[in-house]
Amino acid sequence: MTKTGTLYLCATPIGNLEDITYRVVRLLREVSLIAAEDTRHTRKLLAHFDIHTPLTAYHEHNKQAKGPELVERLLAGEDIALVSDAGMPGISDPGADLVRLALAAGAAVVPVPGPNAALTALVASGLDTTTFTFIGFLPKTKKKRHEWLAALAPLPHTLIFYEAPHRLIATLTELREFLGDRPAVAGRELTKKFEEFVRGTLASLLEHYQSHEPRGEFTIIVAGAGKAPAEPQPALAEAPLADAVAALVAAGRPKKEAIRTVAAERGLSRREVYQAVVASEGK
Repeated sequence: MTKTGTLYLCATPIGNLEDITYRVVRLLREVSLIAAEDTRHTRKLLAHFDIHTPLTAYHEHNKQAKGPELVERLLAGEDIALVSDAGMPGISDPGADLVRLALAAGAAVVPVPGPNAALTALVASGLDTTTFTFIGFLPKTKKKRHEWLAALAPLPHTLIFYEAPHRLIATLTELREFLGDRPAVAGRELTKKFEEFVRGTLASLLEHYQSHEPRGEFTIIVAGAGKAPAEPQPALAEAPLADAVAALVAAGRPKKEAIRTVAAERGLSRREVYQAVVASEGK
């Protein structure tokens, strides 16, 4: 029996090119062909590492025709590396379809791990990493999105979403509507020069990006059901400003969000509340 080629699922950097592994670089040089989600994007990566392996496009719009062609080459004994635009192929891209075709045809499939935006954001989020559900991009149609969100709402574990900048505010609005105001973190430009994490709740994230234009691809980490921050005690309504902020921080709110909340509740400017906190800390 003729030995088939191997389909290597090669993780590529999500931003910082130094995150590529030695193994991936070696395999990209050794395989017969690289199947890329976006050949223009991948050519830049290959040029950086001086890799000259032939490249072909495999993406959502050509997978029906290109998938069988790639499997034929695998069955003919050629090794192929599959790469996405960034991160692990097969996650939120058509790579999963090619894996199924290859396995059904009896070809070998080998994962070559590396960078992944979901886990990168999760471990730095400060939210629970014990159990989590990766959602990726929500469905495009409003009806389907709302069905998904309604089903996700009671889940007790951390939720991970991907979102594009032009959809971020709309998505945060829907997450807040269906999940409630839970602790949440938005990570953008992960591993890049301007990497940023904004931590707070879905409401505070929404407020932040309504006043700061979203830029870059986002990973949104949301606490599971039952993990919403405690609401301020009624008795704190008349408490000194610094004490009200301290109570919210003790309940799990980030300090900046606590100051915003107290300012909104008292009808004061954030600056007034901030100055009261600074004065209290200086005592």
